[in-house]
Amino acid sequence: MPLPSTMTPIATNTLTAAAASVTFSNLPQTYTDLVLVINAGASALEDIGCRLNSDTGSNYSTTIFAGNGSSPSTGRISNATNIGLTSNAYLPTAVSSTHIVHFMNYSNSTTYKTVLCRGASASSGTEVIVGLWRNTSAITTIYLYGRNSGYNFLSGSSFTLYGVKAA
Repeated sequence: MPLPSTMTPIATNTLTAAAASVTFSNLPQTYTDLVLVINAGASALEDIGCRLNSDTGSNYSTTIFAGNGSSPSTGRISNATNIGLTSNAYLPTAVSSTHIVHFMNYSNSTTYKTVLCRGASASSGTEVIVGLWRNTSAITTIYLYGRNSGYNFLSGSSFTLYGVKAA
């Protein structure tokens, strides 16, 4: 299926070796939104953290809605040092988990940034996560990492970033 004409690939990173993190930097400010497609696995059940513009302060919040086919769960984390892009649907130990992350109004320099992530893993369920970065700076860097110390994204994991122009 072809991409809508409003979406343009910006960068792709397919890992040829395991890696603890993936960074997209020097992001062009010519789009309204960004969409990141993650197809990944991890060396052990892993949770993805996302930091923007190297901000490690307690400026992030996350709201989680998840389910595994038999029981739903919700959660809220405030004043965190990252946006958690996974919760119950941890990255499995094979490259078989897909997450689509939408960074809305990323280049706007007057509003906080909202991040919407939809994810699924055959081994643990589906989820929708809404994140907020309480900063008005335009997003210039996206840093993804495993929040559990010592775990890595698997070789073969891919991360593709798209710019979205207004229709």
